[in-house]
Amino acid sequence: MAWGLPSAASLVNFCQKLNRLKPLEESTMETSPPRHLSMLDLTLLGVGGMVGVGLYVFTGPVAMELAGPAVIVSYAVAAVASLLAALCYAEFRVCVPRGASAYLCTYVSMGELWAFLIGWDMLLLLLIGGATVARAWSSYLDTICGYHISNFIETYLGIWQVPFLAPYPDLLAAGILLLSSVFISCGARVSSRLNRIFSAISLGVILFTTVLGFILARPENWSSQEGGFAPFGFSGIIEGTAICFYTFMDFHAITASSEEARNPRRAVPMAIAFSMGLAATAYILVSTVLTLMVPWHSLNPYAALADTFFQRSYSWAGFIVAAGSVCAMFTVLLSKLFTLPRYVYAMAVDGLLFQVFARVHPRTRVPVVAMLVFGFLMATLALLLDLKALVLLLSITSLLSHTFVTTCVIVLRFRKDIPTRSPGPTSPSPRTEVPAQAEDPKPRQLRPALRPYLGFLDRWGHGTAVAWALGLLVASAVTLGCVLNFGDSVLHLPRWGYILLLLSSGVVFLLSLAVLGAHQQQHRQDIFQVPLVPLTPALSILLNICLVLQLSLLTWLCFCIWLLIGLTLYFGYGIQHSKLNLQESSGRDSQVEMEREMQPLSRPPAQEPGHMEQPTRP
Repeated sequence: MAWGLPSAASLVNFCQKLNRLKPLEESTMETSPPRHLSMLDLTLLGVGGMVGVGLYVFTGPVAMELAGPAVIVSYAVAAVASLLAALCYAEFRVCVPRGASAYLCTYVSMGELWAFLIGWDMLLLLLIGGATVARAWSSYLDTICGYHISNFIETYLGIWQVPFLAPYPDLLAAGILLLSSVFISCGARVSSRLNRIFSAISLGVILFTTVLGFILARPENWSSQEGGFAPFGFSGIIEGTAICFYTFMDFHAITASSEEARNPRRAVPMAIAFSMGLAATAYILVSTVLTLMVPWHSLNPYAALADTFFQRSYSWAGFIVAAGSVCAMFTVLLSKLFTLPRYVYAMAVDGLLFQVFARVHPRTRVPVVAMLVFGFLMATLALLLDLKALVLLLSITSLLSHTFVTTCVIVLRFRKDIPTRSPGPTSPSPRTEVPAQAEDPKPRQLRPALRPYLGFLDRWGHGTAVAWALGLLVASAVTLGCVLNFGDSVLHLPRWGYILLLLSSGVVFLLSLAVLGAHQQQHRQDIFQVPLVPLTPALSILLNICLVLQLSLLTWLCFCIWLLIGLTLYFGYGIQHSKLNLQESSGRDSQVEMEREMQPLSRPPAQEPGHMEQPTRP
C-alpha cells in the first residue's frame, strides 16, 4: 500500500495551498494615522453612505411586488440584521492595517481560497451595485424627460418578455456607465466639496419628500380595500427584508475609519448603532409617506418617489425629487466605479487574477485595463438585466459575504495567534502573527470553572471541539432556516415531523453555541471586539441564512454560475500563479540548488581525492 502515500502527501500539500496565509506587507505596517474622528464624525459618515440610493432604488420594487405598506417592517428587520453584521465586520476589519478590504482581511487571517471567494463575491457586488445605480439613475432621468426616452426605445426596439431581463435594453444606463468608466480611467476624481454639496441636496430632498408626503397622505391606502397593511403576509415581509439588507451596507465607511477614531472601542459600535438608527428612521418615514400618498400597487418600481408626486398632480415636486435622486446617485456611482478596479488590481497583484489587470497607467495611476473591462461588463449588466433582478443579486451577494465574515469572527476569536499590525515605527520587523498577551488565557481551551464538568471535550484534541461546534452551528442554522422558510410550502412535512425537525435543529444550534461559549477566546484591549461572542455572530448567521433562503431559485442559479466561473478561474489559473505559490516554488528551487552546491562537501569515501590517485600509481 506504499503507492498511496504520495497521493496522501499531495492531497495534504494541495489543502495547505488552499489555506496559506498572506503575510502583512511592510508597506502596510505604517504609523497609525492621528485619531481625530469623534463619534459624531463617524455617525455622519455612516448616515451619508446609507441614506440615499436605497430610497430611490429599493423602496418602490419592495413595496409594489413583495411587502406592500409593510415595507417599513422590512426596513426595520433589515436594520437589526445589518447591525449584527456590522459589529462583526468592525472586529474583522481592525485585525489588519488600515486600507484593508474584506478580501485582504480574509487573506491574512483565513486563507487563500476563502480570500478569493469573498473577493470574487465583492466583485459581483460592486458590478451589480453600479449597474443598479445606473438603471435607477436612467429611470429618474427618463421621469424628468416625461418618459420620452423609454417610449422611444420601446417603439424602435420593442419590448422583451424574458425573465430576469429588462423590458427593453436600457441604452441610457449603459451609456452612463461607459462614460463614467472613461472618466475614472483618466484619473479624474470628484472633489470632497462636490460630494458634500450633492449629499446636502439629497438630504434636503428627503426632508422635503417626508413633509409634503405627510400633507398629501391618504390613510385609506392602508385599508383592507387596497389589500391591507401586509397584502403579501409574513413571507412577503421577510423576502422584502432580504432585499432591504443591502441598503445598510455602507456602514463600511465607519469600520474603514475606525483607526482614526479617538476612542474606537466606544465610538465605533455607538456610531454604527446611531447611524443605522437614523438611516432606518429615514427609510421608514419615506416608505410610510410613499404608500400613504398612492396605493402600493400603483407605484412605479423604477422611479417610485418622483412618480408618486406625478400621480398626485404635483409635477413640480416630482421634478425636485428626481433632481435630488440624480445628485444622490451620481456620487455613489462614481464611488463604485472607483472601488471596483482597485479590488481587481489587488487580486491581480496577488496573482489570483490575470496580470494584465495589475497594470497601472504611469500618469493617471489608475488600473486602466481593469477599469475598462469591468466597466464594460457593468454596462452590459445595466443594459440587459431588469432592475428587480439586479436588486435580488445585490441581496444575495451582500448577505452571503456578511455571513462569511461573521463566521470568520468566531474563527478568529478561537485562534491562538491573530494577525495584527505593528504598533508603531519603533516596533521590530513586521510579522504576520503575534502571540497572544501573556495575561490572557489561551484560546480554544475549556474555561477553568467548567473543566470538572466538560473535561471530556478535551479528549478529542486541542481545538477539535471548537471546530466541530462551529461546523454544527452553521449546519444547524441552515437546517433551521430551511425548516422555518420551507417547512409548510416546500418540504410538505407532517405536523409532528415539522415540530421534531424544528426542535432538533434548534437544540443542536443551542448546544453548539454553548460548547463555543465554554471555551476561552482572544481578548484584546487595543481594538474593538464584538460583545457577547459567540451569541452575537451566531444570531447574525441565523438571521442572514433565513433571509438569503427567501430569495428566488433563479437568483441562486445566477449566483452559482458566477461562483462556478470564479472557482474555475482560481483552480485553472490563480492557484498556480499566486504570488505565495511562486514564492514557495522559488524557495524550494533555492533550497534544492543549495543542497546541490553543498553536495561535494559530503562526498562518500570512494570519491575522496586520495582514493582517486591510486589508479595512476605505477
